[in-house]
Amino acid sequence: MTDIDSVSRISRRAFVAGLPLFLAACQTAGGGRGAVVASTPMNTPAVDGYGAITTEPFPIAAVNTKGIDPRFMRQLVANPTGERGGIIVVDTQSKFLYLTLDRRTAMRYGVGVGRDGFAWSGRAIIDRKQEWPKWHPPKEMMERDPEAAKWPEGMPGGIGNPLGPRALYLAQDGKDTYFRIHGTTQPKSIGQAMSSGCIRMFNQDIIDLYNRVPIGTEVVVSQTGVAV
Repeated sequence: MTDIDSVSRISRRAFVAGLPLFLAACQTAGGGRGAVVASTPMNTPAVDGYGAITTEPFPIAAVNTKGIDPRFMRQLVANPTGERGGIIVVDTQSKFLYLTLDRRTAMRYGVGVGRDGFAWSGRAIIDRKQEWPKWHPPKEMMERDPEAAKWPEGMPGGIGNPLGPRALYLAQDGKDTYFRIHGTTQPKSIGQAMSSGCIRMFNQDIIDLYNRVPIGTEVVVSQTGVAV
């Protein structure tokens, strides 16, 4: 495993210069903003990154960080995945999502994952990105969930939309997996296994991730954990 102490001594200038080119060429759907360079110190939770956001079409409430296990707050860590830079790795066992910046470092986010029986795993790519996405509950969900059944034509983006302010849509072999990485209306679900299969993030975190990754980014979802 990478020596965290040695990684933490990398200067900010050297770190920024070594970021993968995908960050500089970040593209978004709907006029999204460019890539955001990591500025959080190694292994230090980004406590200041969870305040209210009032610059969006819909206001985003602050997250009560006092109620969050610090492990699930956004932070720069040593890369445990073995993947090159520019890959998203979701470890459903630990409830972490890693965005690898290079072979040594990664931005780690806490996530909520699918309940047993709904979880998905595999390799895919981000083939679409959407700000304040419309939610289209699948037929199977509408059959078992009366709330989902209210939206056969889709629920418009907004405060009550379960996808939150951003969504990343995954495709495999050119086909929609119907698996998403998105925000949430239930911040307490982060670190839990309770969704219908998709990956939930704090709304502040999905915005941060959305701004960092281009369409075409590879995503690995593992239910067996990553090397540490």
